[in-house]
Amino acid sequence: MSPDRQTIAPPAEAADAAIDEPEPPSRGVTLDIVEEAGDWSAFAEVSDAIHAAAEALSRRPEARGLIGQCASIVLSDDASVAALNKTYRGKATPTNVLSFPFEAPAGTGDADAEHYLGDIIFACETVAREAAEMAIPPTHHLQHLVVHGLLHLLGFDHVEDAEAEHMEAIETEVLKGLGIADPYAA
Repeated sequence: MSPDRQTIAPPAEAADAAIDEPEPPSRGVTLDIVEEAGDWSAFAEVSDAIHAAAEALSRRPEARGLIGQCASIVLSDDASVAALNKTYRGKATPTNVLSFPFEAPAGTGDADAEHYLGDIIFACETVAREAAEMAIPPTHHLQHLVVHGLLHLLGFDHVEDAEAEHMEAIETEVLKGLGIADPYAA
């Protein structure tokens, strides 16, 4: 299956911008979506949902680092994600999402590498199971995890309580803009 690539435009530029100024070649985040494994049919309009979540995040001031960047979204299954989780985190179980920020080798000078954020990999069965446990549409949970994964690629983390609260606040506001309830509400 070929990847679904779409550039998501950021918010409109200031009204005083010169009309004859050429548009930059890339003004949004480009997502390469690859359906690798798993049955993603329970997720309504999966590609559109992923793009909508990324677009909503790109409007946030904290996420301006998405503009002009590219990321890979891999829709996979529990078995593949469990293997990656064991290799990279030492945990032999699947998790809902793994984010791998890209670090270009020093001195490569590759212009494309400068604009590549990294990879985000989702485990279909885990995402669907968690959505069922929370009694929410699986697509809403996936959109939350897309936002979460992209924030990780931008350098956000949730190791410390203050960092976790900041990250959760951004996620909650982005999801609110998509009409999705706060995933952290008790």
